[in-house]
Amino acid sequence: MKKLILLVAFTVFFSCKNQNEPSITEPKPTMKTETQPKKEVVYHVFTRLFGNTNTTNKPWGTLEENGVGKFNDFTPEALEAIKKLGTTYIWYTGVPHHAVITDYTQYGISNDDPDVVKGRAGSPYAVKDYYQVDPDMAVDPAKRLKEFEALIKRTHDAGMNVIIDIVPNHVARKYESLNTPEGLVAFGAQDDDSVAYKKDNNFYYIPGEDFKVPNWQNGYQPLGGEQNDLAEGSFKESPAKWTGNGSRAAQPDQNDWYETVKINYGVSPDGHKDFDELPEDSSNWDYTKHADFWKDKDVPASWKQFKDIALFWTKKGVDGFRFDMAEMVPVEFWSYMNSAIKTENPDAFLLAEVYNPSLYRDYIFKGKMDYLYDKVELYDTIKHVMQGHGSTDHIAPIIDYQKDIEINMLHFLENHDEQRIASPDFAGNAEKGKPAMVVSTLISTSPTMIYFGQELGEKAEEDLGFGDPTRTSIFDYGSVPSVVRWVNDKKFDGGKSTDAELELRDFYKRVLNFSTQSPAIMGEYSDIHWHNRQHTEWYNDRVHSFVRWSETDKLIIVTNFDANDTFGFELQLPQDIIQQWKLNDGTYKAIDQLYGEEEAKLTIKEQSGSMRVDIKPLQSFVFRVE
Repeated sequence: MKKLILLVAFTVFFSCKNQNEPSITEPKPTMKTETQPKKEVVYHVFTRLFGNTNTTNKPWGTLEENGVGKFNDFTPEALEAIKKLGTTYIWYTGVPHHAVITDYTQYGISNDDPDVVKGRAGSPYAVKDYYQVDPDMAVDPAKRLKEFEALIKRTHDAGMNVIIDIVPNHVARKYESLNTPEGLVAFGAQDDDSVAYKKDNNFYYIPGEDFKVPNWQNGYQPLGGEQNDLAEGSFKESPAKWTGNGSRAAQPDQNDWYETVKINYGVSPDGHKDFDELPEDSSNWDYTKHADFWKDKDVPASWKQFKDIALFWTKKGVDGFRFDMAEMVPVEFWSYMNSAIKTENPDAFLLAEVYNPSLYRDYIFKGKMDYLYDKVELYDTIKHVMQGHGSTDHIAPIIDYQKDIEINMLHFLENHDEQRIASPDFAGNAEKGKPAMVVSTLISTSPTMIYFGQELGEKAEEDLGFGDPTRTSIFDYGSVPSVVRWVNDKKFDGGKSTDAELELRDFYKRVLNFSTQSPAIMGEYSDIHWHNRQHTEWYNDRVHSFVRWSETDKLIIVTNFDANDTFGFELQLPQDIIQQWKLNDGTYKAIDQLYGEEEAKLTIKEQSGSMRVDIKPLQSFVFRVE
């Protein structure tokens, strides 16, 4: 969904703008990372788009016109191909039943009002029923939950784990859970709507005022102006509820999250908290102590309901969750819910969308999140470098600043909210993602996430209705051209892909698999970029270098972000690295691990190391020192 991005005050290192580039400040030379068994790779797929091979892509097209992918499209063959990319987790995006325009009344599902639904297919972040899955993706909507359970099993059988979304901050304006298990309560069912706020109300209310749909701007009309009995410019909601992004207006703005309503977590409109706060030392607690802390505490009703939802899906075999806009929900709630999930499944993969760096450590250490999006620091910085107006000098300080949480910061270059690399508003060329992918994937122990179609250079040029080109629309029915070619009539073999798409996918496969197999990637890290900026002629801020190592592997990684120029230089290896690697004077082979076609010579003499590197535009080397 379209997000309101918090304005974050950055240090000068993280402001990678063209104007007034900061002077270089040397980062600390080495860092010892925490270890985990292996590198995780998340394949983020928009579920109803993946298997759709209908290429009509009519703006505002119906399901019948534009088609829709199904759970069953993830066949064993499809899953095997995804697994071969190096994938350890698949994030099936858009699974919970959200508000849609397609008529499913024959299955007992009420129609949704286009005035409070974004697009015809609806936003996956306007959930209508948390105990059911979206009917669009079922061959038989009456058996849709069984079909998803079968997909969970197929994914596990293919050797991968399953992630789904939970959206704790808001639900669809017409939340209507028909499948809430016996003994549990659906959101809003027991609310007292005569008051603006009550601790155990699920929603915030505007007593005495009825909801009004936004005044549409810039020519927008629901369903593109198509006639629909429900699209009459009104939606019955009395009293009005607060909108998902916190708007307290009975008539929210078009740019508000008007299709959703905000969940109440026991924070009153004046900011008072009706729940116990965590003690300061809770940052040092493990999840078991967090769980113990909440055992005798009285918590708001919404806390219990979302915990029940998470445990419902955990018991279905879901291995983890991606939490939408987690920073809009109190950290105490996350301590409560995540410790409950970990009690049920200690290996659960808990990923949160948090955009404010000042909150990172609270949500990791107090909220017990495993991973957070590294969006406003590493992603934004690398994006600027790819676009040609940022400097690689800004990468190492970010890694150094995050050294205590680097394993917790999930890296990505695309997701459903961001522009495609190949789109003209981002880089305009999928090849520019190659050096970025090498740096993003190999620079830390953190998980790597790719978005389906990224590995094929998807451009997202289609105008499907509500969603804008440059991003693959999550609101409309349609298909993804590069993915359609790779799916190849459900053979999932790339039989209709272009040579460029297949070459790019092979590159991603090499990088991702290397990241999961090399012990050095889960070992130690040191920046050598700064040293070379100071001491190496012709080395510049369009290239980047760092080293990683373990007891058995020593890697020197060099990338060239420039799309036009080849650079040649004598890459220097700092003395402290030579000492830590225990390299004696002499000459060592350095063989590229991505393609095995390049070999360099690392010369060590009197505690000084150098290696000749000639690196072409957008080329990367992952040299293993023999």
